[in-house]
Amino acid sequence: MQHPISITALSSISPLGKTPESIWYNYLNASHCFTEKDGVLVATFPKALKVDIEDLRQSNSKYRALDHSVLYAIFSARNAIKSAGWKATDNFGINIGSSRGATALFETYHEEFLKNNKAETLSSPTTTLGNISSWVAHDLQTQGPEISHSITCSTALHAMLNGIAWINSGMCDKFLVGGSEAPLTAFTIAQMQALKIYAKCDVSLSAVETLYPNQALNLNKTENSMILGEGAAMACLESGTTKNALAQIVGIGYATEILEHNASLSTNAICFQRSMRMALGDINLEDIDVIVTHTPGTIKGDQAEINAITTIFCNKIPALTTNKWKIGHSLGASGLLNIEMAVMMLQHQKFIAIPYLKAKTPKHIKYVLVNAVGFGGNAVSILLSK
Repeated sequence: MQHPISITALSSISPLGKTPESIWYNYLNASHCFTEKDGVLVATFPKALKVDIEDLRQSNSKYRALDHSVLYAIFSARNAIKSAGWKATDNFGINIGSSRGATALFETYHEEFLKNNKAETLSSPTTTLGNISSWVAHDLQTQGPEISHSITCSTALHAMLNGIAWINSGMCDKFLVGGSEAPLTAFTIAQMQALKIYAKCDVSLSAVETLYPNQALNLNKTENSMILGEGAAMACLESGTTKNALAQIVGIGYATEILEHNASLSTNAICFQRSMRMALGDINLEDIDVIVTHTPGTIKGDQAEINAITTIFCNKIPALTTNKWKIGHSLGASGLLNIEMAVMMLQHQKFIAIPYLKAKTPKHIKYVLVNAVGFGGNAVSILLSK
């Protein structure tokens, strides 16, 4: 990158909580956030956070018809803007995406349509993908550009790429970017189960798999172990190097690859190889301290990303980690939750290891590479520096 971009604020809501203090505290313990719901493992918000979201819904009559994915975005966007000290008059841009969008509302409205052969009045405006950014802009009373998109599991990092592009173009000097996902619905989970990638809620699993049902980054697992989690995360981006920066974005990379199947990723994740090379630029490979991997807990997906990392770094592989063993896969929001994890490691100078894997621990953390990829081979890599 010719010009660094500063991350001046981060805010998220996830099974880890809603404040930086609670999120970091939960990262430091070795327990996961999965619970069983209707015979399926999921990662949900803490009870207090669910109350906060319901309070938000009831605070405005217009918000009562909104999907959880929109409410999650509004809640975390408010906190991010407050932390950054931004005002609506700053006319910053907004780009917030989602993989599934308003899936709960869509399922409800479609069920009603099948029963009555008639659509509800608000079924269209409350289920469109643009619903997320436009409601956030409404809530924050901004007048800058607002954009929504869906690029499956790399959605949030594509939002970050887009915000950087707007800032570098000179059309904006600030951008709010992020992703929001509320995927814990029967139909969404059934779609993942149909792909044969969802973790089984099975007592016959080995002891370690029972203790940690999502085996992300474990290349010795014999079954797919992806588990869905809900969440939203926002980042405030500003041009140049600022005094209040949490971290600097010093490299970006992106790539796609030719599809062999609708949900495929090539054996050696060619798209990841290309995106990582682009993000790394002229940086010495030995200077990269940590990679926060995408690794959702599937056999082929995890192995493909590791194959790509091995191809790029050879025998100089940095410390590897992920948060999906703890909070599951939040699809379109997952990439920015990875960014948050990376920034926290940079801030605290502490590596967050995976309890069921042996990994080298970096002596210091200066550069962290963050990966995300979605169905369709859409890879994004973001290089962060302290």
